[in-house]
Amino acid sequence: MSRIAYVNGRYIPHAEAGVSIDDRGFQFADSVYEVCEVIGGRLVDERRHMARLQRSLDRLAMARPLTERAMAVVMRETIRRNRVTDGVVYVQVSRGQMRRDFPFPPDGTPASLVVTARNNDLAKIEARAAKGVAVVTMPDERWRHVDIKSVALLPNVLAKQAAREQGAQEAWLVDAKGYVTEGASSTAWIVTRDGVLVTRPLKGDILPGVTRSVVLDLVAKQGLRFEERAFTVDEAYAAREAFITSASQSVMPVTQIDGRPVGNGAPGLTASGLRRDYHSQAEFT
Repeated sequence: MSRIAYVNGRYIPHAEAGVSIDDRGFQFADSVYEVCEVIGGRLVDERRHMARLQRSLDRLAMARPLTERAMAVVMRETIRRNRVTDGVVYVQVSRGQMRRDFPFPPDGTPASLVVTARNNDLAKIEARAAKGVAVVTMPDERWRHVDIKSVALLPNVLAKQAAREQGAQEAWLVDAKGYVTEGASSTAWIVTRDGVLVTRPLKGDILPGVTRSVVLDLVAKQGLRFEERAFTVDEAYAAREAFITSASQSVMPVTQIDGRPVGNGAPGLTASGLRRDYHSQAEFT
């Protein structure tokens, strides 16, 4: 079965789908996006993802392409047409299309909307989680507004590629003071030798991760010890555990940082427990 994409009001075979070469997302990365997990054909944490999408749109003075209710219908129909049971749905909104020029288009220019969906190989993801993943650290060279979920991801792409070339699955980005900000496509966490969970606070220099917020609710519910603060690379090297969070992999244990084993080099009890319990805290719609 061929995949189907929703593009500006039409459901089109994925291979034939496209936007204008004058689309602002193509020309300027003047576009935002969300990736929402799908489990059993149902959306996971849709409310939080749509709230973050609205926040990104508001921060960039970008119009909504559809009402919230209409967006929900399109997302579900895209999932249905692609027969996605366990996977992700991707939503991208751009400022629309006009002759290439830096200023915003005239008022009333329609925003562009693209929605796609695909299944994930859950067995592969679970096998990865059972083993844990490796990360490497590198300088954070992104623009200053990383709290907006923009498609301007070239620094992230370069960091991911550099990580892959070193045999790692993720890059942890490090600020000028030596503190880890976040992963190239995930939130970074450690568990100290004293058993305290640590992740960087939301102060505009990291993305407000939806999965991060669900994990924090789960941490509070379980009464785990937690500190919301920045941590250094050296602290990460010395940690008992480390993990990353994102919509596509929920909680993923990290067992190696820059070639050094984390703890005993195997997924830790805290990360594994949060992964096991994650969907009990998430919202399904």
